[in-house]
Amino acid sequence: MDFVNNLDTDTSLSILSCLDDPSDIVRASAVSRSWRQFAAFAFAVIKYSLSRNLCLKLFHQLSNVDHIVETSNDSNEASSEAGSSSLIDTRLLEKQHRAYALLARGCMSSPIQSCIADAIIASSTDNFPAESILNTLEERDRIGRTPSYWSSTGQHRTSVPETLLYRLNGDLCVITEINIQPFQAYFQRGRPIYSSHYVRFRLGHHNENSPNCNNSQDKKGEPGKSSVESNYVWTYTSQEFPMAQENRLQSFKLPEPVLCIGGYILVEFLGRVQTQEMDGQYYICVSHVKVEGRSLAKSFRVENVDDNGKFGLKVLSYSDPKETEEMDAEAGQEMDADAGQTQLRNLEQLLNLLHRHPLEVVNYVWPESDDEYAESEDEA
Repeated sequence: MDFVNNLDTDTSLSILSCLDDPSDIVRASAVSRSWRQFAAFAFAVIKYSLSRNLCLKLFHQLSNVDHIVETSNDSNEASSEAGSSSLIDTRLLEKQHRAYALLARGCMSSPIQSCIADAIIASSTDNFPAESILNTLEERDRIGRTPSYWSSTGQHRTSVPETLLYRLNGDLCVITEINIQPFQAYFQRGRPIYSSHYVRFRLGHHNENSPNCNNSQDKKGEPGKSSVESNYVWTYTSQEFPMAQENRLQSFKLPEPVLCIGGYILVEFLGRVQTQEMDGQYYICVSHVKVEGRSLAKSFRVENVDDNGKFGLKVLSYSDPKETEEMDAEAGQEMDADAGQTQLRNLEQLLNLLHRHPLEVVNYVWPESDDEYAESEDEA
């Protein structure tokens, strides 16, 4: 049976894809002209599918890629698809191959770095904004004489959980581990450490179809739980890791690297262990949160995530991610994407410090003339 001429393209392609040796495809091309043309096409499909299959083996979440967009070839792609026949345009396959090959290199060879871009919201905050989630991104333990930490509200039940939401520095990030340091209240009797029994992590994306998506972040860092539940979709949930009640940076390594599609991570604290002597309630307090992994922000962007998790993958640059980082470091031109956020956090923390310790303002009498001002300067 001449299946190439009698069956549809997909079925014929599936048959040829079962050949173990690529040389068998070459021998099949000698049957006839139609077989030769189809065998050439099948060879291209198998060749250009290798990079995609590699990516799927690394991260199964990439099976949700619905289409690939290249910033410079959109018009060519449209004209190519419009003029294609029953056979898929090999140029489309080449484009997919380029994108998946770049994706595989980025996922495996991009440098490990800190992946948190900003702190978004906490499920609760005991003293906002002085004990805001923003403090967990501060590398210092204290700002002046004031400790830097986030604190939940107090609860009488140990089972009440708490969450911290962060935005990562890229739509695609390969997350390897998360580091968390519980806060030790050195200013309280007994120096209690307000950790949790367990910690769990969720990775996902913003829900673009949520009716409240425009109102969920009116006031950054302000506590709120309902906005997290309704405005974000979590595509990965880790196991529960036990947390030690110790004042140190604790490392929680994922069993295997996980690709975060959408750029958000939710840290869940499960089970309260420490009461505050003042009111007898249970609190959870955290000094530092760090997320380690590989960011693909310079190469890719995620677009149009639908309800089924399908999304478009936009290629921003075909430059090798590892080489780009090395060139930026050598030339001293690497741009700190978090510089503005860091300055903003420092300003907010300064305001928090002033909020805790108001300054006593002394009334100042302005001199009536420049001569009087000069005389006061001489006296000083």
